[in-house]
Amino acid sequence: MKKPTPAGRNDLSALKALGNGSAIPGKYDPSVLETFSNSRPGRDYWVVFTAPEFTTLCPKTGQPDFATLTIRYIPGEKLVESKSLKLYLFGFRNNGDFHEDVVNTVFDDLRRLLDPKYMEVYGAFAPRGGISIDPYVNGGRGAKYRKLAAERFASWPGARK
Repeated sequence: MKKPTPAGRNDLSALKALGNGSAIPGKYDPSVLETFSNSRPGRDYWVVFTAPEFTTLCPKTGQPDFATLTIRYIPGEKLVESKSLKLYLFGFRNNGDFHEDVVNTVFDDLRRLLDPKYMEVYGAFAPRGGISIDPYVNGGRGAKYRKLAAERFASWPGARK
């Protein structure tokens, strides 16, 4: 039985991952990311994704690195579909990149896909060799959101350590 589409939503039929079985990507692949329209683009609100079991590989040793990856954004016209985001993040499990590069790659891919008003990505990586690396990146478009980015960048939790 086909589920009814919520009133005013004509863009959901294009989503491929949601509601279907999906293979876990074996490699980094931003093409798995999908979007749908924001029904309230004139309103500022936060969308927060937390991936407490995010993994990637050290590009030198091939050893796994574990992190809690947090993505926060104020959407513009589009939102990322959560299952496609999960599949995208799974693709990093076999990808070798430094922590800083991973966080910046996620930020760049989502920013290009969504064109959000504001976005930030924070990776709280588990310590290896007695040291943790916790990269943070953010950005906003337009004066209001560039100001928000500057304020949050100056006061993000890692800046107070």
